[in-house]
Amino acid sequence: MGLFGRQLIDIIEWLDNTNDTIAYRFERSDNEIKQGAKLIVRPGQKAVFVNEGFVADEFTEGTYELYTRNLPILTSLKSWKYGFESPFKAEVYFFSTRIFSDLKWGTSNPIMIRDNEMGPVRIRAFGSYSIRVSDPRFLLEQVIGTDGLFQVHEISNHLRNVIVPSVTSWVASSGIALLDFAANYRQMGDQVKAAVQNDFTPLGVEIAQLTIENISLPKNVEEALDKRSSMGILGDMQQYTQYQTAEAIENFSQQPGGSNPGMGMGMGMAMGQQMANAMQPQSAPAAPPPPPTANQWYMSKNGQQIGPAAPHQLAQQGLTPETLVWCQGMPSWQPAAQVPALASALPASPPPVPPPTAAPPPPPIADAPPPPPADETPEWYIFRSGDRTGPFTKSQLVEQGVTGRTNVWRNGQGDWQRARDIPDLADVITD
Repeated sequence: MGLFGRQLIDIIEWLDNTNDTIAYRFERSDNEIKQGAKLIVRPGQKAVFVNEGFVADEFTEGTYELYTRNLPILTSLKSWKYGFESPFKAEVYFFSTRIFSDLKWGTSNPIMIRDNEMGPVRIRAFGSYSIRVSDPRFLLEQVIGTDGLFQVHEISNHLRNVIVPSVTSWVASSGIALLDFAANYRQMGDQVKAAVQNDFTPLGVEIAQLTIENISLPKNVEEALDKRSSMGILGDMQQYTQYQTAEAIENFSQQPGGSNPGMGMGMGMAMGQQMANAMQPQSAPAAPPPPPTANQWYMSKNGQQIGPAAPHQLAQQGLTPETLVWCQGMPSWQPAAQVPALASALPASPPPVPPPTAAPPPPPIADAPPPPPADETPEWYIFRSGDRTGPFTKSQLVEQGVTGRTNVWRNGQGDWQRARDIPDLADVITD
């Protein structure tokens, strides 16, 4: 028995056998801590002494002999009836400062975003994150309180509710094309991590890592993309059909003793017909269908469907060569530049620059400014938001806010192109 018949605590330590305990209050009931008791704080731990609701002292890893004379804050909080050599009471909280990893986050509901290529679309996102205790005092005061055993699941839901809105906001405002998300997962994770850290700091918690594992589309949209990719891989559908037919005939002929004469004859006739068609001169392609009548055209602009309308009405609504259009009889939406019937409704291309005359230039006049350098010739036109402006010099393109996605044109160029696809503009276009 110790002083006054009560058991005295002489070793204070915490051995954690779990993987998800953040904080543990040392069990002592009414036991008192004797003078000279040992406090053992192991690597990856911190200890906090609490007396009567106030944080008294904090200890990092190491072994300490506890005396009231070397606990200055605790000494100032208590009145020592028996002097500095008497036992004392204090609540001791141990904190694990290791990284708690593989915590999951995800959107509970789809996020509606506006994609530059697909228009409005719903997506889901999920990933993982890891945390560690950065300030035990804040965590004890703001979150734990009197909880004697505080585990990860008690705070993970709150942290997840902080992460998901930040991810949603960043994705919606990033301007990154949906098909380019996978190439930017690391950048997105780093920027969201920096944004949510401001919300974690007051809780005494640091977010060590945040990863975006996947951003997925609805199942029907994924199936449509798969079909579109498959059609691009197959290429010429007529050649693919001929190849499939030849493969089927060869496989049929190799079946042992089970051939059907009627089926073999039919397949042979089909193959012969294909060979005959291949040997005949190709006929001229069929003429395009007549233009649709008025009030049959639709266009997609800023994620909204406009129509039905006549071609000249589409032009009044800001029709551009890149605008997606559709009318009855078309299998899918197509850019207006690929629809011959709408050629008259599209804005006219810039007039060609006249060729230079063969005569040499006149001699320079005294005190006249020198001619501009070749790369400063005002020869560039811009097509943006349905309006064509120009001509501009290369330096003026920068002043006009031209980006890599802006459509530009100059004399000698066959069609409008994005600025990032023109090598001559690489030194003035930065994105």
